Amino acid sequence: MLDSKLTNLRATLHSFGSSLIAYSGGVDSVFLAFVANEVLPGRSVAVIADSPSLPRRELSEAQDIAIRFNFPVRVVKTSEFSNPAYTANDSNRCYFCKHELFEELGPLARELGLSVIAYGENASDIGDFRPGAKAAGEFHIRAPLKEVGLTKTEIRSLSARFGLPTADKPQMACLSSRVPQGEVVTEQKLRMIEAGENLLRDLGFFDVRVRHHELNGTGISPPATTPPHLNNLAVSPSPPALARIEVGVAELPRLLDSAGAARIVEALKRIGYAHVTLDLQGYRRGGANDPAPKPHA
Repeated sequence: MLDSKLTNLRATLHSFGSSLIAYSGGVDSVFLAFVANEVLPGRSVAVIADSPSLPRRELSEAQDIAIRFNFPVRVVKTSEFSNPAYTANDSNRCYFCKHELFEELGPLARELGLSVIAYGENASDIGDFRPGAKAAGEFHIRAPLKEVGLTKTEIRSLSARFGLPTADKPQMACLSSRVPQGEVVTEQKLRMIEAGENLLRDLGFFDVRVRHHELNGTGISPPATTPPHLNNLAVSPSPPALARIEVGVAELPRLLDSAGAARIVEALKRIGYAHVTLDLQGYRRGGANDPAPKPHA
């Protein structure tokens, strides 16, 4: 069954004649770009959308993978942060992001003479709330992984078969997803989030999210200055905020180690967070928007 889906994927990509792959460095887009380059050598280009919501670490890793596996990659700057509908951060934020992306990719595909634009939506995404898929439909963007029925688990399995380093990569989402819906997304918030997540990954944590919550009306002030060793992260004072850390459930005991936790709290406060908390439920998709508990009578 899996080999049959792979055969169908190759046939689908071959039928494109040429392709531009929307590429992020995640599990799905790396696999899609790799197979597209295999099927359409010299006629497929992977394109990364660079904006404040893309961590610098992710950008670098995505470029490194393209070099290692010898598929062409280009970087385009996108401007979703100039759109108030995006920064308002409602439930359609992803729609405005993808709309901006595909608006950029269309002219580029024509310039490069590439006939089909494709992205990495897969069969596991069917039934999810996917506003980005609406934008894809409006621009006639193909989703070949979904079209041939490949699930996330199957894509990981095939990625391992081909030796792709993303086979066991944690699921990633843009930095804006760390800000709860209804709280405005700003570049400053994302730099703080990125600095916090880099800290935790450098300490060896695998599944990591730093959720950024505004503290309105608390009267708490953040640090007045940024420590010198954080200057390269472009972190600066901002309105008071709380960092809610999520790591994988299996990683919770190590983070709860008193000495290690104290160091993490100190570092996050230096980044600019007024309060630092740990979510005892561990990492989960969409954790920034968990519903509020219902009050008990």
